[in-house]
Amino acid sequence: MARLTHTLLTAAALASLGACAHKPKQLPPPPVDQNAGMTPPPATSGNADGAIVPGSDADFRRSVSSNTILFGLDQSDIDSEARAILDSQATWLQRYPQVRATIEGHADERGTREYNLALGDRRANAAKNYLVARGIDPSRLTTISYGKERPVALGSDEASWAQNRRSVTVVLN
Repeated sequence: MARLTHTLLTAAALASLGACAHKPKQLPPPPVDQNAGMTPPPATSGNADGAIVPGSDADFRRSVSSNTILFGLDQSDIDSEARAILDSQATWLQRYPQVRATIEGHADERGTREYNLALGDRRANAAKNYLVARGIDPSRLTTISYGKERPVALGSDEASWAQNRRSVTVVLN
């Protein structure tokens, strides 16, 4: 009886593998680009004449010393350089009290996905907590961790890893 069951299971597995091997004779055509030949829409952070709109993400990036702070290996502490950057961000955010922002936390490629998501979360929250301590309403700030999923620098060396250990403040338009 056990031999018959084993034989039937093996036959069923082979039959299902055979079904997976079927390949279509002709692939469907690629999607049609509906925007081909069209002019791209104007950027949301600029107005019709291309000027940067006050209170936009483009204005934020132009006005602050940086939208990015960097961290040491396995660290989420705000150092003096990060404090100076976050101070400039807080000053800008105080000027535009209606503006909301998301703070993204990132990690380098080393470590597990779960570890890097948690580390990115700690980094984003460290930046948020600093901005809140500088007078920014916490309801204006959201955080998200991308872990190692969105590297800014590709490469498996210390220079690349150092650029990827970061948090980025993005103004929502």
